Amino acid sequence: MRLNENLNRLSKSYLFTEIAKRVEEYRISNPDSVLINLGVGDYTLPLCDTVIKEMHKAVDDQSKKETFRGYGPEEGYLFLRNSVKNYYKTKGIDLEADEIFISDGANSDIGNVLELFSSDNPVLVPDPVYPAYVDANIIQGRKISYLDATIENEFLPDPPGEKIPSQIIYICSPNNPTGATYDQKQLQNFVDYALETDSVIMFDAAYEAFVSEEYLPSSIFQIPGAKKCAIEICSFSKIAGFTGVRCGYTVIPKKMTYEGFNINMLYKRRLAARFNGVSYISQVGAGAVFTKSGMTQVSENLDYFRKNAKVLSEALKKKGIFFTGAKNSPYVWFRCPYEMKSWEFFDFFLKKFGIVGTPGVGFGKNGENFFRLSSFGGTEETQLAAQRILQL
Repeated sequence: MRLNENLNRLSKSYLFTEIAKRVEEYRISNPDSVLINLGVGDYTLPLCDTVIKEMHKAVDDQSKKETFRGYGPEEGYLFLRNSVKNYYKTKGIDLEADEIFISDGANSDIGNVLELFSSDNPVLVPDPVYPAYVDANIIQGRKISYLDATIENEFLPDPPGEKIPSQIIYICSPNNPTGATYDQKQLQNFVDYALETDSVIMFDAAYEAFVSEEYLPSSIFQIPGAKKCAIEICSFSKIAGFTGVRCGYTVIPKKMTYEGFNINMLYKRRLAARFNGVSYISQVGAGAVFTKSGMTQVSENLDYFRKNAKVLSEALKKKGIFFTGAKNSPYVWFRCPYEMKSWEFFDFFLKKFGIVGTPGVGFGKNGENFFRLSSFGGTEETQLAAQRILQL
């Protein structure tokens, strides 16, 4: 029996596993310490009332024969796909319900959608980058190239000068980990490049709800031509705290065709073969997010985290430390003081100030000497962290 040898090419330790290991070692050695965890980008506020009420109703539906739901449509219930379609309408984007595929989260679809394309297609990802992009393509055996995201380009690299055909190009905006956000012109450059090179853009819009500046796009489909070359992956985790509930969606426009095949239809066929759909209860809860009361309540939660990001960024400003993010993102990405390496600063920050963050080098070589803090913590924790940052 031969195994998939590509699995041996993965990093031996996942970034957040290593963080958890070091934090646990510190807890054992310092049992009385109070840690402030601003590392993992996980929600800390409960689901909003509107979502909870609708999910309770969905549970009740499952207790009655006349409303019980078994297997649902693999592409998602129409009520939720229509809700997503109407949400895009508020951004000035016209979609059809059958261009929307409901998933159990963006992380799953980052790998699932790749099955549409040959492993011979090269991949282009920014560095630093969310590790899942790289891992998903390593597992499938693709050749990966990197776009350098650095201080010089404000962590927003342009398309490469060399026009390489048939690439899978990853864009995350607002970006994880840097928080940097592309503008209309910058994204248009990528769409034009993809159309010229017969490439596909994988646009990760997980943090679209945090875009607060109106001139910045929150969807690739706000860019002319994108429906011919782009797939957008999104999630209810960051807009509504569904990290424990699991629900997301992927948009594949019907205008996308390669080698004479319609990509939308291919993915629908792939789902029929590999997926039994997201739970009815999760989808009912997700649908409630886009109601009037749901949007009001999730907006209040988003503002809570935006205020946390501002508190952290203001502390860094006072110390004269370079940073990106915070304004349109829940992340603050800053240069490590004292010219420290990322993991060196992680240990120093943990042991000296009791703050857990994420070493930038865990996102790629260009992340070395940088550090990421999340605004998903509590207000008191974040304010205390800011006070400790001022002691640097």
